[in-house]
Amino acid sequence: MNDGRHAGALAPADRWLAGRRAFAVGVAALVVAASAQVTVPVPLSPVPMTLQPLAAIAVGGLLGAALGGSALLLYLCLGLLGLPVFAGGSGGLLHVLGPTGGYLLAFPAAAAVAGRLGGDARSLARVLLGCALAMVVIHAGGTAQLALLGGDAGAALRVGFVPFLTGDLLKIGLAAAVILGLGPKLRTLR
Repeated sequence: MNDGRHAGALAPADRWLAGRRAFAVGVAALVVAASAQVTVPVPLSPVPMTLQPLAAIAVGGLLGAALGGSALLLYLCLGLLGLPVFAGGSGGLLHVLGPTGGYLLAFPAAAAVAGRLGGDARSLARVLLGCALAMVVIHAGGTAQLALLGGDAGAALRVGFVPFLTGDLLKIGLAAAVILGLGPKLRTLR
C-alpha cells in the first residue's frame, strides 16, 4: 500500500530537529572561523596563539561529540576549499600541511572528546577533565606535525607546546565555564 509517504521521509518534528542541528553545526563552524582571526604571534614559534582551541573545545562540549566533531570537520572543509577561515584569514591545503596543520587536523577529535566527556556533565570536575583532555588531543596533533616537519620532537615541544601552556590552561577554564553556562540550554539539540 502506498499512503503517499516515502519510506525515508522524516516526520515534521524530526525535520525541525535535523534543521536545528544543521544550523547549529554551521554556526559553530563560523564561531571557530571567527576565533581564528584573533591571532597573536609567538616569538620563535611558527604557530600563532589564537582562540581556536577555546572555540573548538566549547563547540564540542556544547553540541556533543557527534555534532561538535561535525562542526569542526565542516570548518576544516571550508578552509581546505580555500575560504579564509584559518588563522589570520588564511585557507587552503598548504596551510593544513604546514606547521599549524596538526592542530587544525586535531580539532574535530578534540571537539568529540570534549563533547563525549564533558558535554552532558553537570559537574565542574567532569567538564574540566573533558576540556583538559581535548586540549591534550590538540597539542598532541600539533606537536606531532611540528616534529615530523622539523625532525626534532624536543624542538616541537619547545615551540609548539611550552609557549601556549599558560594561555591554554585559561582556555580550558573558559571553555568549561561556557559549557556549564550554555550547555543546559542546548541539550535539546542532541
